[in-house]
Amino acid sequence: MTQSVSQSAPAPTLKGKKIILGITGSIAAYKAADLTSQLRKRGAEIFPVMTAAAQKFITPLTLQTLARNPVAAGLWDEGNGWQPGHVELADKADLMLVAPATADVIAQFAHGLAPDYLSSMYLVCRAPVLIAPAMNGKMWAHPATAANVAALKSRGVDFIGPEEGMLACGYEGIGRLWPVESIIERVEAILSAKK
Repeated sequence: MTQSVSQSAPAPTLKGKKIILGITGSIAAYKAADLTSQLRKRGAEIFPVMTAAAQKFITPLTLQTLARNPVAAGLWDEGNGWQPGHVELADKADLMLVAPATADVIAQFAHGLAPDYLSSMYLVCRAPVLIAPAMNGKMWAHPATAANVAALKSRGVDFIGPEEGMLACGYEGIGRLWPVESIIERVEAILSAKK
């Protein structure tokens, strides 16, 4: 006789919250699918924004299906309204979460560069920003990355991770994306403090 284990759905701790989820070109991009699903189960409305590099690791269709919202990817493919899509989306966001965040995107944010949809959105977004880095440990430890992270922190950007472990490049060290459940807990903490 088999017993079924009943798992209760997560509490709707994020009901009605609008979260921009930025996904960048890290091998950890596949975890954005689980992150999207878990945030939606808690009641959040997710708006995925993908860099071109992220689309090499996970398809926009996967995230669109899980988020139940279109994926923003091309700065020149914006909607039909009078207001640029990245501005309109940033204006209604309660939080901008970038997970995973590469060294490249962290550098763009730190230096105010806006070559794509995600970095342009960062510059116009006035909601809290949470960044979950994922990269090679040597990239994370590089003085340029450290300076970029310090600059963003000084401007109020919050970071979670990275953690230590086996990296995709075969090295053991710091650089892994923080666990999805812990990222969600930080999201909940930020948004509950924002009330």
